[in-house]
Amino acid sequence: MDDIEVPQYFICPISLQIMKDPVTVITGITYDRESIEHWLFTSKNITTCPVSKQPLPKDSDLTPNHMLRRLIQAWCTQNASHGVDRIPTPKPPLDRFQVLKLIKHLWLPQFQLKTIGQLELLAAESERNRNHMVEAGVPRAMLSFIGMCFKKGQTDGLEEALSVLKFIPIPSAEIKQVLVENDHIIDSLTWVLRCEMKNQITVKSHAMIVLKTITKAAGSRVLERLEPEFFKTIVRVLRCGITQQGINAALHVLLETCPWHRNQIIMVEAGTVFELIELELGFPENRTTELIFGVLFHLCSLAEGRARFLNHRGSIAVVSKRILSVSPAADDRAVLILTMICKFSGTHMVIQEMLKVGAVSKLCSLLQVDCGTYLKDRVKEILRLHSKEWKDSPCIGVSQDQYLSVSPLLPVLRRRCRRTFLTLHRQCCCTPHLLCHSPTSPFTRPSPSSCRRLHLDLAERVGRGWAR
Repeated sequence: MDDIEVPQYFICPISLQIMKDPVTVITGITYDRESIEHWLFTSKNITTCPVSKQPLPKDSDLTPNHMLRRLIQAWCTQNASHGVDRIPTPKPPLDRFQVLKLIKHLWLPQFQLKTIGQLELLAAESERNRNHMVEAGVPRAMLSFIGMCFKKGQTDGLEEALSVLKFIPIPSAEIKQVLVENDHIIDSLTWVLRCEMKNQITVKSHAMIVLKTITKAAGSRVLERLEPEFFKTIVRVLRCGITQQGINAALHVLLETCPWHRNQIIMVEAGTVFELIELELGFPENRTTELIFGVLFHLCSLAEGRARFLNHRGSIAVVSKRILSVSPAADDRAVLILTMICKFSGTHMVIQEMLKVGAVSKLCSLLQVDCGTYLKDRVKEILRLHSKEWKDSPCIGVSQDQYLSVSPLLPVLRRRCRRTFLTLHRQCCCTPHLLCHSPTSPFTRPSPSSCRRLHLDLAERVGRGWAR
């Protein structure tokens, strides 16, 4: 087909491919239906015609160009010997009335499974179909169908219904209306998470994504009255395993619901703290770590939550290890967690544990990097709080050579120039930090001359390493 010259008017101006379903917009330009629909539905600002640059409303009528389609099909037939495939006649586009007819069939037992399968295919087909389905009220119908399955104990059709809801966004106003009319919708989705069925990992992941959407739109009247079984089920699903998208959705649900004190108590009793630490020990993606630390911070505001946190032998280690290795948001939440632990549960054993796992050295490292002032203030608060226990520790009172060999900031320092260290020298007059330590008292301010010599020496050492 590469040797055949395709007529220019057969080519879509957007995709630069032969048009399969040519349609003409109000500006008089013809495009392939799939390409122009994607252009219209994905544009965030005022849409314009890609060719003429004239204004083009998102709800513009797309007139099928039957004559051009027949010409393209005839040309494909003539060149079939050259490997050109004939373009099939496209199906008529879906309209709102067809969707309403399908919704009516959804409540007839004899057509139920067939109808919900058709809705799933239509939702997966195109953005235009999904918009028509939202306008016709398909998301609300799917939620009602799931509620009906919950009451009957029926699992047939659940996978398809949840798949439709994954494709189609549920409007917030519609969620609030459904919650008023059907207060069992959250119980219905919780029941789905407990069900054992075929493709249960996919089904439960989709159910968790829908649950995330609902809890995000629900008000405090709904979220502060959630049943203990709701949280136990989410923890159980995290323990058994679902898709990564489902895990993030579950963490979003916990984060949306944990600001209420009652929910925090229930979540702690459900074993949420232990499961979150276990999940973090598996080295998840950065966004997952941020969500985990966000939930842990809320739960560590309770005495029982801190006790559960410290009962896990890897809790302090995994939180401190993520500092300076994930994101600024994760650093912020990690420091908040350690602040709660040091302030209210800082026993001698806990303080020594922080030294052993490197939490103290990570906190000191935070003082050397470019981060928020409020975060550095929290770090200084922790260090001042337990400076008596930590002042003689080898984790702080190390020599310059030892610090250069073990510092997690060495790759960063090697990229910095001599001027950066002179800036650090000026800052050290008011900020006690690790580079300017005293062997006897690490938080004693050194003399200006000794501090300057130390930084110049350090700059030369790092400069040589950077040059290599």
